Amino acid sequence: MYDVVIVGSGPAGYVAAIRASQLGLKTACIEKSFDINGKPLLGGTCLNVGCIPSKALLDSSYKYAEALNHFSDHGIEVNKPKLDLSKMMNRKNNIITQLTSGVSGLFEANKVTSILGEAKILDSTQVEVSFEGKAEVINTKHVIIASGSSPIDIPTAPIDQENIVDSTGALVFDSVPKKLAIIGAGVIGLELGSVWARLGSKVTILEAMDEFLPMADKRIARDVLRELKKQGLDINLGCKVTAARSSAKGVKVLFEDDKESHELEVDKLIVAVGRKPNTANLLGENCGITLDERGFIPVNNLCETLVKNIWAVGDVVRGPMLAHKASEEGIMVVERITGKHAEIKYDLVPFVIYTHPEVAWVGKNEEELSEAGIDFKTGSFPFAANGRALAAGETTGFVKVIADKETDTVLGVHAFGPSAADIIQQGVVAMESGVSAEGLGLTIFSHPTVSEALHEAALAVNRQAIHIRNKKNKIIKN
Repeated sequence: MYDVVIVGSGPAGYVAAIRASQLGLKTACIEKSFDINGKPLLGGTCLNVGCIPSKALLDSSYKYAEALNHFSDHGIEVNKPKLDLSKMMNRKNNIITQLTSGVSGLFEANKVTSILGEAKILDSTQVEVSFEGKAEVINTKHVIIASGSSPIDIPTAPIDQENIVDSTGALVFDSVPKKLAIIGAGVIGLELGSVWARLGSKVTILEAMDEFLPMADKRIARDVLRELKKQGLDINLGCKVTAARSSAKGVKVLFEDDKESHELEVDKLIVAVGRKPNTANLLGENCGITLDERGFIPVNNLCETLVKNIWAVGDVVRGPMLAHKASEEGIMVVERITGKHAEIKYDLVPFVIYTHPEVAWVGKNEEELSEAGIDFKTGSFPFAANGRALAAGETTGFVKVIADKETDTVLGVHAFGPSAADIIQQGVVAMESGVSAEGLGLTIFSHPTVSEALHEAALAVNRQAIHIRNKKNKIIKN
């Protein structure tokens, strides 16, 4: 008998398992994927075919693009860099192996039992595990469902993982496609498009929506679109793909906009239209849980399902499909199982797009606050006026701070530029602590750092910015 059985070993599952063991719970984690040695492949999508490998390729491709195009800006002259894609892929794979084996080591150190097989939740105390035609029932006091998500496929572009691939297939190309099309201009599409454009692909992105990055600050979305187009990504909005046909020569993509139909021939096509929860065949008929119309498991803010002692976290429940959100939900659940008071402030979950420059935000944007009828004030500061950004040659973008007009409480922080993800994290800490824009402006920031852009943006909220003025020596209004 286990105290808790966790289904899935991704960022939600493995973190929950380790924390549960730390809190004295007898813990098992079930994973259906396995490695070449027949052992559970821990880490889920994030470590194996998502966050980590994509960031490895983003960093490697960025270094290549810098060497190819910008080293001379720093007085460094080199012969034309030569791309060794195989070596780049091996580096990515080695990072994956290092991290997944690290999870295995953490399980062993924390005495978490790792079980290989496909799980089915029978009820709040029983989980059936099947592998190679054999099944056994595991008894437990609590069940945490953390089975993650997988790429959505669409009928008009059937995945074959050869010429038409999903985000997983896009991480293992053995050569750089001369022409590459991507369906979807969301986070995954933009990041994968950036990788292959830097390595030499002519990238065309087809997005069905008329608005680019609708969840982001409007000004940031506009600037990101302009910058990515400048980097070579051909981003087309309001385009509906009607068919994609794969052949030995590549892929023929048929799509239409509001004016006419188009035909595009490419070597590879990536389908990046989002992800779906991994809940198919997961719930037994009598377990008491019914999925919603999109396949998600209904839960409350504490990740409790309608069945006592069955919990669900991460990509299988409401909210953004983000690894950090999933991990914190896993920790919250096991702490509540042991009687601790734990909760998540969902309005403080940070969002990041790892293009270059990075895009990141936390809290509300101006449009959301206006719709809610909340009076606010803003301050922004461009990286072009930041000393460290200038020294690094990374001057694109800006930081914006939004505060309540009456209380001065910080309601949102938005950034587009160098180290935006890390800058936003400072905003998360400030908002978690209830800091005002004035208080953030009075905080000492190291000099020279790109984080000083956040400092100046906070000062600008109350028209106190130091390092940006107009010709009349008055602080520029934001």
